[in-house]
Amino acid sequence: MEKIVVSIVMGSDSDLPIMEEAAKILEQLGVGYELDIVSAHRTPEKLFDYAKNAHTRGIQVIIAGAGGAAHLPGMIASLSPLPVIGVPVKSSNSIDGWDSVLSILQMPGGVPVATVALNGAKNAGILAAQIVSTASKETQDAIIAYKQTLQEQVLEKSARVRR
Repeated sequence: MEKIVVSIVMGSDSDLPIMEEAAKILEQLGVGYELDIVSAHRTPEKLFDYAKNAHTRGIQVIIAGAGGAAHLPGMIASLSPLPVIGVPVKSSNSIDGWDSVLSILQMPGGVPVATVALNGAKNAGILAAQIVSTASKETQDAIIAYKQTLQEQVLEKSARVRR
């Protein structure tokens, strides 16, 4: 098992189908991760403990997904020295996901959150791996191979449709 260096958290288990995409790509790239539910509104004590201590457990990057008001990524970023990647999730109480996007995107100066597209957990996983790769040649090699595969897939599709 790889050393756990990325933490994936979400506000609710309803976010799990989206956030699992981050886990899948991290597995594919050989990056160790953990997965948990940390609600900014329903478990604030857990949130504070998690955010203040993730770096002491060897975590290097946090991916935080949330829908609706989507305070989870920003609150974690306000308490943690680690890079935080926010994943806005289109939830059942969402306004087409825009509330989540804007809640994560519009952070005040001094509290940055890198934000991916609505339901973009896969890209959050790739970005987390790229951050980890600055100190891991093995991870960087896996990302290079992954991107080469993407290129090959597009060229194959191009050859099939080109006339």
